[in-house]
Amino acid sequence: MAGQMKTIQTALDALSAGTPDASALRGRVKLPPLPEGVTRRMLTRDVVVISLPSLVELVLTQLTSIADQIMVGQLPGEAGVAGLAAVGLAVQPKFLLMTALMALNVGTTALVARFRGQQNREKANQAFRMGLILSLLISLFFMGAGLLSSGAMVRFMSGTGAMTASTVALGTRYLDIQLYGFLPLCLTFTITAALRGIGESRLPLFYNTVANVVNIVLNWVMIYGRLGCPALGVEGAAWATVIGQLVAFGIALVIALDRRRYIHFDPSRGLRPDRGLLENLLTVGVPSMVEQLLLRIGIIIYSRSVAGLGDTDFATHQVCMSIQALSFLMGQAFANASTTLMGQSIGKGRYDMAALYVRQSRTLGILASLVLGALLILFNRDIISLYNGTPAVVDTGAQILILLAASQPFQADQFIASGALRGAGDTRFTAAAIAFTVLLVRNGLGQLTIHVLGWGLWGAWIALIADQLVRTVLVAARYAGGRWKVGAAKRFAKADAA
Repeated sequence: MAGQMKTIQTALDALSAGTPDASALRGRVKLPPLPEGVTRRMLTRDVVVISLPSLVELVLTQLTSIADQIMVGQLPGEAGVAGLAAVGLAVQPKFLLMTALMALNVGTTALVARFRGQQNREKANQAFRMGLILSLLISLFFMGAGLLSSGAMVRFMSGTGAMTASTVALGTRYLDIQLYGFLPLCLTFTITAALRGIGESRLPLFYNTVANVVNIVLNWVMIYGRLGCPALGVEGAAWATVIGQLVAFGIALVIALDRRRYIHFDPSRGLRPDRGLLENLLTVGVPSMVEQLLLRIGIIIYSRSVAGLGDTDFATHQVCMSIQALSFLMGQAFANASTTLMGQSIGKGRYDMAALYVRQSRTLGILASLVLGALLILFNRDIISLYNGTPAVVDTGAQILILLAASQPFQADQFIASGALRGAGDTRFTAAAIAFTVLLVRNGLGQLTIHVLGWGLWGAWIALIADQLVRTVLVAARYAGGRWKVGAAKRFAKADAA
């Protein structure tokens, strides 16, 4: 049975549990010496083993989203630009709902990782079950609310009326279809979050890869009308995505029901909540959910300002935002490793290993981001042309990519440091930092540069990069200050007692 429940082994597993005293929990984060028997190469291996499958999974998922936009953008004539704009109108309301549920699962990852560090399989599975219950209830609420308000959200996104009525109607239909698959998508997020908590990132890679292949094949069939299917255009892209998500959920559910795995869901226990664990999940997860809601509200306000510039500028903006989302993935993958290894280290009382893992994650993440930035500069026009060949889109988009490339190291470091804070359960600060930078810096500066100074799309992107830089400074200072250590000890002491 031990072999059947095997989990990914790290350098942390070979170390004895720690019992840090009060003085060790106070003060700034200092890089400790390597424990006996632990090498920097071992730290690198642990970070890469968790982050690499996660990176591949995230990249493939984002590439599928990009494929949707590319295939819609290649529709003939004005249909391509209108399709890109319609998808752009629907994307932010969808992400508003979707990322809130993803963020709630930070609590699942943090608690599962904590109990994995303690080798407490029973508590880890209880935390997983509570995560599924929360995801089920909240996703049903969000799906219903989204379907009732989809038209209003898309019309709001269209800004000052510069968008055509047909584009707004197309965006509403796209969003409605996407919401039909919201429940299985959110439950898949929770299964993925629990697997990441034990350091298992290969299984999410598997089921998401299968789903992405299904999505792309169905894009080709349903957008353009192949193999006897009618040409559905933008609606075809939405249905292909939903079907792919259902495939991912089916595979993830089979994995979650397998009792031989370290993490599994036992239906015989029903859906009755464990009050203590539920409280701990909400304590960590709700601030992350609020963080993402604030982030998406800020982005919606920001996107609405850009939508007022017209179809062509907004289509260009959506292309660049899609590429930026792809660039996020490098930092997100290393952030996943940082969250998992931070949680497991705290669970074992090894705050020294937590600091070492975070430092190694940040180093590797920044190096990778420098390579990505160079690629964005070298192939800027080629990348934009993949989406749409309209000269105005290519010329402006290629220049914006150079600005995006320069921000890559700061962006990656911000993601990884934020991931470490989430692994420690310090989610309220990241929520506050995002509220400040997105709502005030990005939107405040954006209103000035777009509407007062008249810099148009360039002004919008200057505001976006300023938001990223300010947030990087705030998050890095929070992590270095070390206050998260005391908070983590208190939060997880309550989880142990639940």
